[in-house]
Amino acid sequence: MAEAFRGEFDQKVDGKARVSIPSVFRRVLMQGDPAFATTCRARLIVVYGGDNRRFCEVFTIDGMKKMERRIARLPINDPDGRRAYLSRNYITLSQEIDIDDDGRFVLPPKVRAKIGLSPDDLKAGAEAVFAGDLETFQIWKADTYVSNPVTVPSPLAPGQDMRTLLPPDEEDEAEGT
Repeated sequence: MAEAFRGEFDQKVDGKARVSIPSVFRRVLMQGDPAFATTCRARLIVVYGGDNRRFCEVFTIDGMKKMERRIARLPINDPDGRRAYLSRNYITLSQEIDIDDDGRFVLPPKVRAKIGLSPDDLKAGAEAVFAGDLETFQIWKADTYVSNPVTVPSPLAPGQDMRTLLPPDEEDEAEGT
């Protein structure tokens, strides 16, 4: 993966539910859409499934194809229902969306409902947060994102460098370093 979704960006959502995609995210979406070379328009897949999520997850076209392959490898009648659950939440409860020439798209009604954007929010000048997560990014209602900071307990011992948590770099191993 040459480029990734990094950072967090506050984005205005207009009264028609249109929102601009940060330019650094647009570049990743263009790179991850095989049809972009011929159409000059990038697409994205927005997932509004997930039981306890208060955000939507956005994939590139290639990224979603990778997810679909992973789900398809699961047995159809697996006893724990993982395939059915993942298929419902990542494939059924998702939508492919075109990005317009200005780098915007309309948040569909089900996406707005998932993140908690009401018609009154749109009238009042809503904001969304786009939060990068390498291969995907999340769309949050700004108030929810700010009031529910992601807290991850640290697995580090006092004084331990966080880079020690990483697996070895494959390129370094190939070079013998």
